[in-house]
Amino acid sequence: MAAMKILTSTGLFLAFCALGLLAMAICTDYWYETDARRHRERCKNYANKRNDPGYIYISNHNLPLQMPPKSVERKGNGPDALIREKRHFVAAASMESHCSRQFNSTISGLWRKCHREGFDLETEDLIYKGIIQRCTPVKYHYSSSILPRNLPINITKTIRQDEWHALHLRRMTAGFVGMAVSIILFGWIIGVLGCCQQHDLMQYVAGLLFLMGGTCCIISLCTCVAGINFELSRYPRYMYGLPEDISHGYGWSMFCAWGGLGLTLLAGFLCTLAPSLSTPARTTHKPRQENGTV
Repeated sequence: MAAMKILTSTGLFLAFCALGLLAMAICTDYWYETDARRHRERCKNYANKRNDPGYIYISNHNLPLQMPPKSVERKGNGPDALIREKRHFVAAASMESHCSRQFNSTISGLWRKCHREGFDLETEDLIYKGIIQRCTPVKYHYSSSILPRNLPINITKTIRQDEWHALHLRRMTAGFVGMAVSIILFGWIIGVLGCCQQHDLMQYVAGLLFLMGGTCCIISLCTCVAGINFELSRYPRYMYGLPEDISHGYGWSMFCAWGGLGLTLLAGFLCTLAPSLSTPARTTHKPRQENGTV
């Protein structure tokens, strides 16, 4: 009996801690972080280098095909010099395409996406002047205004389909994590009532609810990871991909959610195991009286 109470109390305590971690993860914005300081510094150095009168760069996007000059073949060992020249032009064109987009250091949560404080001085100045907002809400409804303009029809159609898919993933993430918190809270209330009334069935039901809430939490976190990976691999890459010099990863809000998931599953295991350790009440059988005996 004492072991059952210990397991039940431990399970309810772990479920309460899991609720706190999940609530903290839902209310904070550190699910996914990006750091673009190195990329912005690299683009500044590239812009300063291009403004240097001694630097000559000719974009080869619209140039017709032509034979390389003979001076290039004479300087090097033929093909090696051509490879070096090709790498130079490809690197310069790639750098120019990445620097044409403005990447900011951001943090993202379930409900909003914010600029990281103290990372970009130019962005901080714009926020201080009120030109841009620090945080923008995450949209859970489809809007055609977010689609880019002046693109071919096939690319626009692909972007629209990807936007619907990303929207479904965001809805699943928020919906299932909300279901997880509701189920765990309901199970915790039933477990507390069962512990007060010493009702084994209520404690067992609470454990099952904890396991069900943990399942919903697993679905939510998996769809969140899938949504982030999908956003990074969307087409066209030059509009949705991140350059290699931008560091990005999951924040502490995501780890709080994973910690809440682990505590929920452990609480469910303990609460379902506790009723099996209770000692059944012994029933005393009265001796049967035979006919004719007093």
